[in-house]
Amino acid sequence: MKALFFTREFPPYVYGGAGVHVEYLANELAKLMEVDVRCFGDQDSDGDNLNVKGFPYENPIFDDSEDKLKAVFKTLSTGLHMNAAPIDADVVHCHTWYAHFAGIVAKLCYGIPLVITTHSLEPLRPWKREQLGRGYDASSWIEKTAIEMADALIAVSEETKDDVLKYFNVDEKKVKVIYNGINLQEYVTTSDSNTLDEYGVDKNKPYVLFVGRITRQKGIIHLVNAIKYIDADTQIVLCAGAPDTPEIGEEMKKAVNEVQKTRNNVIWIDKMVTKKEIIQLYSHADVFCCPSIYEPFGIINIEAMACDTAVVASAVGGIKEVVVHNETGILVPVEQQKSAPFEPIDPDKFSKDLADGVNKVINNPELRKSMAKKGRKRVEDHFDWIAIAKQVEELYKSLKN
Repeated sequence: MKALFFTREFPPYVYGGAGVHVEYLANELAKLMEVDVRCFGDQDSDGDNLNVKGFPYENPIFDDSEDKLKAVFKTLSTGLHMNAAPIDADVVHCHTWYAHFAGIVAKLCYGIPLVITTHSLEPLRPWKREQLGRGYDASSWIEKTAIEMADALIAVSEETKDDVLKYFNVDEKKVKVIYNGINLQEYVTTSDSNTLDEYGVDKNKPYVLFVGRITRQKGIIHLVNAIKYIDADTQIVLCAGAPDTPEIGEEMKKAVNEVQKTRNNVIWIDKMVTKKEIIQLYSHADVFCCPSIYEPFGIINIEAMACDTAVVASAVGGIKEVVVHNETGILVPVEQQKSAPFEPIDPDKFSKDLADGVNKVINNPELRKSMAKKGRKRVEDHFDWIAIAKQVEELYKSLKN
């Protein structure tokens, strides 16, 4: 059997959880079958069973296009380029709407079964209109078309499966829940701490860690607003880069600058750190905080848990299936507005509740150690890529029958 992945992200160009997923799934599946990856970029490598080819995303033909539409136009163009070379795979597997158009073309033009992993869903990300303008209508149409014509769909959590069935015309039999995973040999606690020294983290003081992009979805502004409620002795380390829009990037900058006026232990690492660096930061953090307002799975939580770190996270989406409340971490309820989906009814209360969770864990060493130990065990029991890759292989095989 041979599988072809279409994806926007693949190393060295990974900026989110979907890219992490694709990297590890491709490597694990390559132990079971031949895997070709076609992605956005300039990658070009051949392995025993894993071949990676990048396709151009930047294209001068779109230089004069409206700024908010450039991403859509360039994405469609790259999707066509991905199909120009002949395809001889038994199944095409797409990841995120950026790759879905390529999958649509492959299924129609080559007659190959189409599998889509639903890492997130456009109907549940209305803030994307800030980034894409009317292009959000195009991305939503691309996603809907691909999902409804797919031969099989992988939902990364039970709640994501429910959302797929709610928002799309899909036969439930086509939807299978397969969780995200993690490389348990790579994500382990390390005593190395040079990364903390590099970024000025005091190793003698506790710290709460955030890792993620600067987006509405990740809820980082709510965490920044929570800082005033977090114990003064606790450092806040924000690994936050790649803002969705200049506007939210500026909003983040102003919020951090404001809080830094009253405390000097807020450390903002304004870039996407390396894997080695992030494992060090996870390993030494007292608490990892995930304040997302929408999260189909939340792979960053299992990364933290694998590094023996307690988690304080919002009780949304797949996070509720990853973090066990009061065992591996604390889940913070988010009462969201019906008129403005995915915005808390009371943002200040949500921020204060996040801070209360952080303070509770940091101030109770025994609870923190217990959550860390149980978190690692939960990851070992449920989120190992080896088992997950076998589930994906079985799904592929079912499409050949």
